[in-house]
Amino acid sequence: MGDTLEFNDIYQESKGSWHDGRLRLSKQSVVYKSSKTGKVDSIQAAELSQATWRRVCLGHGIKLATSNGHVYKYDGFRDTDFEKISEFFKVNYKLDLTEKDMCVKGWNWGTAKFTGPLLSFDVNDSSVFEIPLASVSQCATGKNEVTLEFHQNDDAEVSLMEVRFYVPPGIADEGADPVEAFAQNVLSKADVIQATGDAVCVFKELQCLTPRGRYDILIYPAFLHLHGKTFDYKIPYTTVLRLFLLPHKDQRQMFFVISLDPPIKQGQTRYHFLILLFSKEEELRLTLNMNEEEVEKRYEGKLSKTMSGSLYEMVSRVMKALVNRKITVPGNFQGHSGAQCITCSYKAQGTTTTRSFDFEIETKQGNQFTFSSIEREEYGKLFDFVNAKKLNIKNRGFKEGMKGKNNEYSDSDDDQHDAYLERMKAEGKIREEGDGSDDSEGETDELEREDVAEEYDSNASESDSGSGGDDSEDEGKKKPAKKTKVVKERKERKPRKEKKQKDANAPKRPMSAYMLWLNSSRERIKSEHPGISITEISKKAGEMWKQIQKDDREEWDRKAEEAKRNYEKAMKEYKESGGGASAPAKKESKKKPAGKKEDKKRKSSGGEKEKERGGGGNDSFKSREFISSEESSSDGERKRSKKPKDGKTKSKESEDEEVEEAMTTPATSEEDSD
Repeated sequence: MGDTLEFNDIYQESKGSWHDGRLRLSKQSVVYKSSKTGKVDSIQAAELSQATWRRVCLGHGIKLATSNGHVYKYDGFRDTDFEKISEFFKVNYKLDLTEKDMCVKGWNWGTAKFTGPLLSFDVNDSSVFEIPLASVSQCATGKNEVTLEFHQNDDAEVSLMEVRFYVPPGIADEGADPVEAFAQNVLSKADVIQATGDAVCVFKELQCLTPRGRYDILIYPAFLHLHGKTFDYKIPYTTVLRLFLLPHKDQRQMFFVISLDPPIKQGQTRYHFLILLFSKEEELRLTLNMNEEEVEKRYEGKLSKTMSGSLYEMVSRVMKALVNRKITVPGNFQGHSGAQCITCSYKAQGTTTTRSFDFEIETKQGNQFTFSSIEREEYGKLFDFVNAKKLNIKNRGFKEGMKGKNNEYSDSDDDQHDAYLERMKAEGKIREEGDGSDDSEGETDELEREDVAEEYDSNASESDSGSGGDDSEDEGKKKPAKKTKVVKERKERKPRKEKKQKDANAPKRPMSAYMLWLNSSRERIKSEHPGISITEISKKAGEMWKQIQKDDREEWDRKAEEAKRNYEKAMKEYKESGGGASAPAKKESKKKPAGKKEDKKRKSSGGEKEKERGGGGNDSFKSREFISSEESSSDGERKRSKKPKDGKTKSKESEDEEVEEAMTTPATSEEDSD
């Protein structure tokens, strides 16, 4: 057997609520740490006097009693843990772990026994229930009854308010009344605060923010008393968890914060924090209501009989000595305005604006705390502070984006990751790369541009119908770029080429890094969010992808690059093996549109189109009203159009030859085209 035993998910009862934690058994001590409050119970091995193993509500539990009268109870053990715990106690603590059954008869009469801090109600020497007297807040007596009231716990869904005992008439020990004797036994160990004697010191009319008002604070050895005009509060030092001394944002005031568990109550309102506000300039001379020897003996130099200084220093110094806890003060953090704090909201519902952000903290136990409505200017300072503490930050990329631009009117949605948009961009990029590798489509489009340019380009017709004859034809052939430019301005192309059939044997296009990650994480997202819709999966995946660390994202980027290389290699092999359309088929697809254009051009060469074009470059336009009777318009147009028509047919044939030559030769000079 090892030197220690550790158990997780062990529960401890606190005012009607169960808190989980960890229990460690070592040779020197028994240590239990609560996961909720962080409170540590340490029991020295030499102080243990009794250990009992019992079957209780959450499984099996251990009850430990010490020589100084304290009792500790832990629940949540399994039945198989008894043997190793019993052996560990016998070897290291020289103590037997005895088994004891609880009474489950359901009787409401029995014997009340006071054992240390517990009131045990027994039937036939078996316990029915036990009441920790420290949880009793009030004890009242009647004729034959004793009523116990209990401190309430906000974490408990169901709370026990009071228990009433009927005490039969009779004579108690030493001839006392049995009801009074019962009540005195309860009050001797109960957490009932009674102000007896003089206070150690008094602070007059301190400003309190929660609960709001002016209060006199009377400091007693075991508790502090808040006395106001309407309410009085008695706060035992055992309920104080932490102390804070914090500066105000204006650097002229100080806060003194007392964390309480259980909180103080005012009607249905509970205050977990007692917040006092002081001015730095307010001074105080304080004299304790004790002699110097008693002060030295009780507080060991932490306090003196007479002290002077700032009011907040006096209050914090006295509280630290009496509560015996450290005071938390700010470190080296400085916000945007130079203060050691930042303004935020906690558990407040409000609209989110682009000028503020939220700061979420997750503890090792899985608890999350969200501080909202923090000014946007504080982001850089807060980021650097948290990063210096070497804590994991989920949105590292957000800070760099804020440094580059500070647009107060920008939309917060711009920072969101749109999974659908990213996927469309990636697929579009891959589609462009795949389409660019097919040269036959580009050649067919270029051939169609040449035909359309010749049909619709007014410059081409003017050069053909001009008086220059052959010179104008050669000039028109030497400037194909000019024709292409005109076609771009007039994209009135009705016929569409047929959609290319996809080959089932062609390699599949690779996916982006995000899509690879999404396919591998889709089932995990569904399992973590049961019932989530398809659209919500994409939205949730986008948020998760945005929060992925840089190293993990680089891994998916490498996988995407590898998939892309494999696709390019497979596509190259696919083309070399003759995949896709054959060369004759491509050539035939090129010639068909040219033939259609040729027929269309020949049909439109005469008629109204030539009438509107008129004569050569030097002839002015004549409408039908001004045509002379000596010359027939039809005869004149035939004469004018005869030569250009033949020339145009000739230029078309020569252009077809040039296009075929340009498709086989990378570049041709003007001398070759002549």
